[in-house]
Amino acid sequence: MCCFLVPLAQAVVVSAYRKTHAAAVSDPASGMLLRRLPDLEKMLWGGTLMLIVDHIINGELTWRFPFFTALGQTGGGAVMLREILTVGVPMALALTLVWAAWAMWKERRAARTAA
Repeated sequence: MCCFLVPLAQAVVVSAYRKTHAAAVSDPASGMLLRRLPDLEKMLWGGTLMLIVDHIINGELTWRFPFFTALGQTGGGAVMLREILTVGVPMALALTLVWAAWAMWKERRAARTAA
């Protein structure tokens, strides 16, 4: 019901970092993960958007307050926090690890073709 909040927060942080450090991100001499930061940003925003749509379709998000259906129940805040910690955090970590592995693979592949 609210697992998308973690990737959303991560997407906001990554976007802010990329915008404030634009020169470092675009510098070819910067680290391989830093050069691939825009790809992580796109993955996070796209995944967050897909999760929001999924939660709207499943009725877990509504267009009226309290927006999250769990908050309309007694103890709903605890349910939301548990979902954030057990689903949102592992999902964001898994996405970041997949991105890091993909970025390293792309860099090694580019180094081989350049040599």
